Parts: sequence; C-alpha cells; structure tokens
Amino acid sequence: MSQVYENVSSIYERIKGSVPFCPKVALVLGSGLGDFAEMIEKKGEIPYSEIPDFPVSTVPGHKGKFVFGYVGQVPVVIMQGRVHYYEGYAMEQVVLPIRLMKLMGAQVLFVTNAAGGVNEKFQPGDFMMLTDHIAQFIPSPLIGENPPEFGPRFPDMSNAYDGKLQEHIRKIARTLNIPLQEGIYLQFTGPAYETPAEIRMAKTAGADAVGMSTACEVIAANHMGMCVCGISCISNMASGINETPLSHVEVQETADRVAPDFKKLVWHVIEQMP
Repeated sequence: MSQVYENVSSIYERIKGSVPFCPKVALVLGSGLGDFAEMIEKKGEIPYSEIPDFPVSTVPGHKGKFVFGYVGQVPVVIMQGRVHYYEGYAMEQVVLPIRLMKLMGAQVLFVTNAAGGVNEKFQPGDFMMLTDHIAQFIPSPLIGENPPEFGPRFPDMSNAYDGKLQEHIRKIARTLNIPLQEGIYLQFTGPAYETPAEIRMAKTAGADAVGMSTACEVIAANHMGMCVCGISCISNMASGINETPLSHVEVQETADRVAPDFKKLVWHVIEQMP
C-alpha cells in the first residue's frame, strides 16, 4: 500500500462513522456559494478542524467543513470551503479532501470558483463552464510516489471535464434562461493577483479566465477516475483589462450579487444529474 493512499484511507477510517451515506456527487463551493449548503436537506456535517491531520481553510468566506445531504434525490457531499495552495499547504494536502470524498464513494466532482475574466467578451457576473484548464503554473498534485490504489502513474487528461456533463450543464442553463459562457481556466498559485504581463501571457496561452484553485483538484479527481464538471463565476476582469485595482472585496461583492442565479444553476445541474 502506498504511503499517500495509506494516509488518506487512515483519515477516512477515523471519520467514516460520521459519514451518513455514500454520496454520488462531491461539490466544492467557491466564493459566493458558501451558503448553498444551507439549502440542501442536510443529514450531517464534519468540520475540518475535527478531522485529524486535515488541512483547515483560512480564507474569509470559506467555513471549512464537509456537509452531507440531498439535492432533490441526489446524495451529495459538499466542501463548504476549499483549501488553497497559497495558504501554505503542500499540494498533496490541497487535494486530500478530493481524494477523501472519492473514498466516501463520490463518482462525480463538481467544482465551482470565482475567477478573473481574461476573455474580453466576458463581464463581471458571467458564469463560465470549464471546458479545459491549464495547470503548468502550479506543482502537479501527482508529483512524487504514485498511489496505484488511486490511479495510474501517467493518467490521461484528454477529457478532464466530462463531455456529457458539459452538455448537461448547457441544457440546464438554457432551460433556466441563465446565460452561460464557456472557456479554459488557468490556475496560478496566488495569493497576489496577476500582473498585466502575466494576464497577457495567459491570454496568449489560450486562457479565458484565471484563478487560484480548482485545476489541481480536477487533476487529482481524474487520476482517481471521477467524472468532473465545473463552473466559474467571473467575479472581476483580470489585471490590465480594466484600470480598476483588484481586491478580494470586489470578488466577494460580485459573487454575492449573482449568487442566487449561481445557486439555482448548481442546484438544477445536480438535481437532474444524469
């Protein structure tokens, strides 16, 4: 048994008595979606601080707990607050929650986040479905010993975001009459916002939006054979596109403003998950 798998499975063994069911969907809540967990039919929760050897969220607005419940008839486990690389955790710790939710039984990972718009056709408040990502500016969560219990040494990332789930999200957005952009997400390390030169580089590389999370989680999930989908809230235009200085306050304000539609979209995507 690999050390990585042994560490994650050891944590799972210590908390499995508090896991009320086998979830189908694992949902990671980004900025502006934190109170989505209050909408579900809740069956239990586990604060990160009560899990031995588990990283704890330190970012304002990230409550830091697993919440279990139902979205309609679909059993879900929700990360109400994620862990970021810029908080000082090793990448192995950043993706530990994703691996743990897989051991709980989740087969689908649904990631959400607040992101900076690089595509100048976007505007703050837009929703962007992730169709692909660029993760070359962060350490891969798969560096080091490969846990074969999770997946192969060289996992294929050709379809990191499941095509059927993408079509499902498009269909739900049309039904709800919620405009939906699509694009490629690029993860930087943070916590500083990018310079205008870095955003020009990201645009040249093909990115439509940038952020400080998510891609590493998606890599770990694909490695374990999970189906993945994701939606970003474009909370601001990235550095250099507008003259306004960037701030976390602006990110939170935009995310909060569009939260009702974001929560509606996420709810219906999960409730009607194929």
